[in-house]
Amino acid sequence: MKILVVEDNTDIAANIVDYFEEKDHIVDYAGDGITGLHLAVTNDFDVIVLDLMLPGMDGLDLCKKLRKDAKKNTPVIMLTARDTLEQKLEGFEYGADDYMVKPFALQELEARVSVLSKRKKNSMKRILKVADLEYNLDSLTVSRAGKELKMNPTGLKLLQYLMEASPYVVPREELEVKVWGEEMPDSDSLRVHIHGLRATIDKPFEKQLIFTRHGIGYHLSDPDELSE
Repeated sequence: MKILVVEDNTDIAANIVDYFEEKDHIVDYAGDGITGLHLAVTNDFDVIVLDLMLPGMDGLDLCKKLRKDAKKNTPVIMLTARDTLEQKLEGFEYGADDYMVKPFALQELEARVSVLSKRKKNSMKRILKVADLEYNLDSLTVSRAGKELKMNPTGLKLLQYLMEASPYVVPREELEVKVWGEEMPDSDSLRVHIHGLRATIDKPFEKQLIFTRHGIGYHLSDPDELSE
């Protein structure tokens, strides 16, 4: 895991950093809120361990800017010496994911960091979605209206490019280069594979999603959204 520790108490920070580095994790450290925010925004961490009371910018403001301004969803464990319900609720409101009161056991901190890291990874599954059509890029599975669809490798490539570009038209030449590179099988290959894609994606269902823009290319889109 890659962890950011933002803590102005050097003894506490050193204990946390040493503990996680001994477990073969990568740990960055900041002793104030401004430096911590800069590191949090410009790097990708699995978890941020964030002290509430910091010089320069406190933990609440840092968390708020991280969520609202930087649009980063890195899990945050907030550390504080004060154990009040009001303060905990305020921390959660500003975007904290977990809360630990000092003093704490490093083993418990490790367990909580591990849980948040796994939660983040599970939430980062790459799924393309148009209308009721879903394509999971990690498992290479396609489903529509909850029904799994069988696809060949070329069909999966075409589907990915069309869904990523949705609702815009992808020119024929661009699709051909993306799927086959410079080695096109023959001039009808794209048309044949689009036909097969339609047979799988559209034919068994009421709503058409794949459309032809004659003389230009193809687009995959939800007609209900286009008509709004």
